[in-house]
Amino acid sequence: MEKKKVIIIGAGPAGLTAGYELLKEKDKYDVTIIEETQEIGGISRTVKYNGKRMDIGGHRFFSKDERIMNFWKELMPLQGVNSFDDEKLGREKPLEKGGPDPNKEDRVMLIRNRVSRIYYLKKFFDYPVTLKFDTLKNMGFIRTMKAGFSYLKSVMVKKEETSLENFYINRFGKVLYGMFFEKYTEKLWGRHPSEISADWGAQRVKGLSIMAVLKDMFRKVFGSKNSKNVETSLIEQFWYPKLGPGQLWETLAQEVEKMGGTIKKGYLVKNINIKEGQIESVTCIVNNEEIDMYGDIFISSMPLKDLVEGLRGEEIPKDIIEIGTGLPYRDFVTAGILVDKLNLENKTKIKTLGNVVPDCWIYVQEPDVKMGRIQIFNNWSPYLLEDPEHTVWIGVEYFFTEGDEYWNMSEKEFIDFAAGELEKMGIIKKSDVKDSHREKVKKAYPAYFDTYSRIDELIAYLNKFDNLYCVGRNGQHRYNNMDHSTMTAMEAAHNIINGVKDKSNVWNVNTDKEYHEEKK
Repeated sequence: MEKKKVIIIGAGPAGLTAGYELLKEKDKYDVTIIEETQEIGGISRTVKYNGKRMDIGGHRFFSKDERIMNFWKELMPLQGVNSFDDEKLGREKPLEKGGPDPNKEDRVMLIRNRVSRIYYLKKFFDYPVTLKFDTLKNMGFIRTMKAGFSYLKSVMVKKEETSLENFYINRFGKVLYGMFFEKYTEKLWGRHPSEISADWGAQRVKGLSIMAVLKDMFRKVFGSKNSKNVETSLIEQFWYPKLGPGQLWETLAQEVEKMGGTIKKGYLVKNINIKEGQIESVTCIVNNEEIDMYGDIFISSMPLKDLVEGLRGEEIPKDIIEIGTGLPYRDFVTAGILVDKLNLENKTKIKTLGNVVPDCWIYVQEPDVKMGRIQIFNNWSPYLLEDPEHTVWIGVEYFFTEGDEYWNMSEKEFIDFAAGELEKMGIIKKSDVKDSHREKVKKAYPAYFDTYSRIDELIAYLNKFDNLYCVGRNGQHRYNNMDHSTMTAMEAAHNIINGVKDKSNVWNVNTDKEYHEEKK
C-alpha cells in the first residue's frame, strides 16, 4: 500500500506532534515537516546564548487533559524534584556553552512551584489576586473598601460582555480591574481592553473570578489537593524541562526522525497551491530558490494571515482575503539580562537558590514603564544559567508591533532601554549588568480585534479543503497554550487516520469551557 505524503508546515509543538502521531501508524504516511527558521519549537523554543538559556515568554507544562501530561512524560521522564538541592539535581555535570543537551540523563522534567506576582505601586501583589492580609495591607484601607463595594456592584449589576473590559469588571469589579488588569492588558495588545473581544478572557482566564479565588482558599484550608477542578490560573505546581521548554520539542523532533520522518529547516512557505478544490503543493523559498513540494495531506501551523495571503490557483473570495489579511498580531521582544543580584528582598517563606525572590513571572502593572513582565530564569530551572547561586538571569518582556521605534532599536539601544526601566523601578542598577541578549519574535500573539470578529467565515472557507488541517496557536489564530496546540495536532491526526472529514473537533480545542474544566 502506497504511503500518503504529508507535508507539515512548522516545527513547533503542533507540527511536531502531528508528525509524531501519524508516524505511529507504521508504513501509512510519509511525513515531511518544513520549518522557516533553523530552530525547533517555534515560540516554545529555548534560546541558547553564551552558556545561558532563555525561555521565550515562559512555558508551564500543565494540562487538565491526562493524554497531554502522559505524552509529555513519555518524552521526558518526571524527575519529581522541587528543591534546589544540587546533589539531587546533579549539578556536578556542567552544561556545554550554547550546545545541545550534553547527556541523555539531563532529559527530565522538574516539578516547579508556581509563583507569579504583580508589581504595582512598587509593591508585590499575588497573582491571581488573593484576599490575604498582605494584599489588603498593600492596597490600603480606602482602596480596599472601594474595591469591595465595586465588586459587590459587579455581582448585582452585570455588564453585557461585549468587550474584554466588561469581562474583567463582571468578575472582579471596576477597581480591581483598573489595578491589576487594565494597564497590563493594554501593554500586551496595544489596545485598550474596551476594544478587545471578550473571547480572549474566556480562553485565557476562563472561570477565574473572586468566587474562584474564594473556592480555592477553602480548598486549601480543608486540605484538598485535587487539581482537576482548580482553575488553570490557580495551579500551584507545574512541570518544566531541565534545560528549558525547547528541550522537550527538540527531543520530540529526534523521535520524529527516528520514526522515519523528515524535518527540513530554512524552508519559507511562499505559496499554498490549490488544484481542483484541494491543496496540491506548497512553494517554498530555500536558499533564494523556489521549490515546489507536493503532497496528499497538508497540516499548517503557519499564521492564518500568511496562509491566506499565500493561497494560489483559484480565485479567493474578496471577503476571505479581507478577513485573512486583516487578522492582527502582537510581536514580542525579550531582553535577557544577567546581574549579580536583584534589588528586591525575598520577604516570602519560599526558599530560593541565591535568595532571589521566588517568582517565575513578575507582571508589571506600573503605568510609567513599557515592560509587561519579568521572568526570573533561575526559578524556572537553575540549569538555565551557569551560576544560579551567585548570579540572576532575567528576561524583561515587551509587546510591540513589528517595525515600530522599539522593534527597530539596535540590540545595544534596546538593552540600555530595558536596563533603564529596571533601574527606574528599583530592581537593578544599569551599571551592574554583566551580560545581555535580545530576542525578537514576530506574530507571537494572535490578537482578538479588527477582522477577528469574522474569523468563523474564514474557518468555513478553509474547511472546504478536505486535505488541509490548521493546527496550533498561529495556525488557528487562537491564543493557545502548549497543551491546546498539542491537542489540535492530536485531533487532526485522529481525523486523518480515521478518515473523519468534519474538522470541528480540531477547531473547538480551547473554545469549549467543558474542554478545559471537565474533560479527562
